[in-house]
Amino acid sequence: MSVNKSAKAIRKQFLTFFEEKKHKIVPSAPIVVKDDPTLMFINAGMNQFKDYFLGNKVAIDKKVADTQKCLRVSGKHNDLEEVGVDTYHHTLFEMLGNWSFGDYFKEEAIDWAWELLTEVYGIEKDRLYITIFEGNKEDGVALDEDARKIWSKHITNDRILPFDKTDNFWEMGDTGPCGPCSEIHVDLRSDEERAKQSGASLVNLDHPQVIEIWNLVFIEYNRKANGSLEELPDKHIDTGMGFERLVRAVQQKTSNYDTDVFMPYINTLEDLSKVTYGKVESTDIAFRVIADHIRAVSFAIADGQLPSNTGAGYVIRRILRRAVRYGYTFLGFEKAFFYKLVHVLVAEMGDVFPEVVKQESFLVNVIKEEENSFFKTLSIGISKLEKMKEGNMKAIDGKTAFELFDTFGFPLDLTQLIASEMSMSVDLDGFKAAMQVQKDRSKKAVEGSQGDWIELFHDEVEEFVGYDNLSADVKITRYREVDKKGQKLVHLVFNYTPFYAESGGQVGDTGYILDTEGTKTFIIDTQKENDLTIHIAKQCPVNEKSDFTAVINDSRRKDVEKNHSATHLLQSVLREFIGEHIEQRGSYVNDNYLRFDFSHFNKLSTEELTTIETKVNELIRANISLDEKRAIPITEAKDMGAMALFGEKYGDLVRVIKFGDSVEFCGGTHVGATGEIGLFKIIAESSIASGVRRIEALTGKKAFEYFSNKETELKEIQELLKAPKKTIGAIEKIIAENAVLTKKLEAVSLLKENACKETLKLEIEEDLNGINVIIRKVMLDSAESLKNITFQMQKEYDNIFLVLGAEINGKPMLSVALGEKPMKEHDFNAGKIIREIAKAIQGGGGGQVFYASAGGKKVEGLDEALDLARKMLAK
Repeated sequence: MSVNKSAKAIRKQFLTFFEEKKHKIVPSAPIVVKDDPTLMFINAGMNQFKDYFLGNKVAIDKKVADTQKCLRVSGKHNDLEEVGVDTYHHTLFEMLGNWSFGDYFKEEAIDWAWELLTEVYGIEKDRLYITIFEGNKEDGVALDEDARKIWSKHITNDRILPFDKTDNFWEMGDTGPCGPCSEIHVDLRSDEERAKQSGASLVNLDHPQVIEIWNLVFIEYNRKANGSLEELPDKHIDTGMGFERLVRAVQQKTSNYDTDVFMPYINTLEDLSKVTYGKVESTDIAFRVIADHIRAVSFAIADGQLPSNTGAGYVIRRILRRAVRYGYTFLGFEKAFFYKLVHVLVAEMGDVFPEVVKQESFLVNVIKEEENSFFKTLSIGISKLEKMKEGNMKAIDGKTAFELFDTFGFPLDLTQLIASEMSMSVDLDGFKAAMQVQKDRSKKAVEGSQGDWIELFHDEVEEFVGYDNLSADVKITRYREVDKKGQKLVHLVFNYTPFYAESGGQVGDTGYILDTEGTKTFIIDTQKENDLTIHIAKQCPVNEKSDFTAVINDSRRKDVEKNHSATHLLQSVLREFIGEHIEQRGSYVNDNYLRFDFSHFNKLSTEELTTIETKVNELIRANISLDEKRAIPITEAKDMGAMALFGEKYGDLVRVIKFGDSVEFCGGTHVGATGEIGLFKIIAESSIASGVRRIEALTGKKAFEYFSNKETELKEIQELLKAPKKTIGAIEKIIAENAVLTKKLEAVSLLKENACKETLKLEIEEDLNGINVIIRKVMLDSAESLKNITFQMQKEYDNIFLVLGAEINGKPMLSVALGEKPMKEHDFNAGKIIREIAKAIQGGGGGQVFYASAGGKKVEGLDEALDLARKMLAK
């Protein structure tokens, strides 16, 4: 009887194995991190369980197992450049894990790992090697003798290898829970190779066939800010096994990409490109890069992170463009192709991750739009490089190469490839210098430090009471001092809190705490760190052990609630009048306004916006009471038709907010009835990303202020027009008169341009090198006229050296144009010339080698600028 060794079967066997060991199987958390300031993406299986290890939350289920989507493309864990080049690094990967929160420890974790790998999966025992922690004198931690003894029941001591803390001591970060770990490595080399050299000598040396597949972490210490270790009250197990590597080992392949985890994508790419995999290394790398990246990009978008120019969105855009670039360069794709792999992803992974099934069409549309945009960018970048070639440039300077990378998403290696085809080089040192400047700037923007938590009172779990209370009697259970970009702050944690911490798009509460002496300490913001509510103050209370009354800013909270409840009504109306495909893609509500992002590929018309606004206001006037279901089973909530937000993590018990037909999962605060919102006014509708629209709106007093300001503005317009009853007619008359005058002015301007051009022709001077020189001031009405004349003269005179200056609307302007002869024979560059002479007018500008322009502040500097140009010509 044949054993099913498919990837899907292997994943199921893992979960079934631990379910039989009394573990609860939990779903993967979204890979986009919302409430952890230390992470951009989930990069390890333990991330969603951090609160249990930190002691912020008590685990109801002491033993769990899962498969967790992980993304390693930024920060410390960044494998991006290795992905596709080798056989085992990935951007997105699945981390299979089993966890114990104060239940079992080393013996069970080790015994079960051995049983699963050797008995269930049938991996040959003589291919396995174990690493343990060798100890560290500075930390006062000895060799992990316990782990060695347990492993020796299963494997000979020569296969149990000690390593230092770099490899075998796991830490969450600079501070926090940590402990020794024991890794399981597998030797996938052929029997002949294994006979020649022992696998033990290749462990932890990045050998492509001797790889780590499972890490068993024994969390038993806490790393303090001063670097010392203290024992945790409870010991925990945290294991992580790379699914893709496990499948490779079970299927006895030499590459992760040769397994059925990736081959369906590669086979589809073969069909699309008509290129065969396994023939040429450069094209094979392209296949692997694309097969890997479609998973990372798709899951990130499905979990709520759209490609963009900043932060996490920039990371996703970079991954997508890296895949497209490899397809363009090595597989011959010259138009969008990447999106065609989404259906493969859905077929291969949709049974475990249903979010990609539900959003398949959205993923296809977003990725396709991004691809089309990047292909246009490729065209722009190639055009820029070609113009440099036309200007006889021999090398692309580092600053330009970095601009192509940073502004246009042009990878350095692509710039190098195209440059080499044009017989040009790239200044790599200059590129690295520009990159370092950006990194230093980014690092400075986020730099800061924080001290250890100082515990005042032991408290099992912090409790939020802000749904029902605007104040509460509290105690500070712990605090820490924080330095954030030079600003000293204090983080406070209470046993009870009425303060809502920023999450789900709703801003955090502000207010104060009042001690028994009547002294106030103001809370300037409330944030979440995982599931911990942190109250931010500028200083610690004088007596931090006092009893306090915590009071939130009531009026601000109510204005926030009006905007939050209005977003629920807005989503319901959008789905009713625009379509059931509408899904929330993000929101932000504070006390001043709301914004709501949703999936939709077309601009909403004026009529549609009017209908939406009218219907929301009808629901407000209906004064629908809030129907809140608190802590109900998630299955019951789904049966109610409650809408969940993609990319959010929900537990077994959820909160549901219902206003009539609007039913949503939501943890935020809301009005008691829709009538409290007062009024709803849409002020903007726009596109923020491919397939995502944004509506911005006002409610309550802000909406009334908006209409009041518009009324005042209208009255002022009527007074200016002297037509209080016929405002539109008066404006239409002015527009018509303005159109006539504009045409007359354009005609005059054209006459002036022609006259100026004829005058310039008469004043051309030919220098000793045979170059036609024009350097002078001209009288023109617009920058457009100056540009027109410059290009016309350049077109008529091939060997021209033209520098014009003009005062336009009180501002100095300069324009430079060069013909072929000055550029080729005398190495003149319009961009360099303009940068030098623009200093005289206290301005700046730029352009290409053949044309450049600049504006400035100092009109009286025009003559000096023209003199500088003459001196440059004379050299």
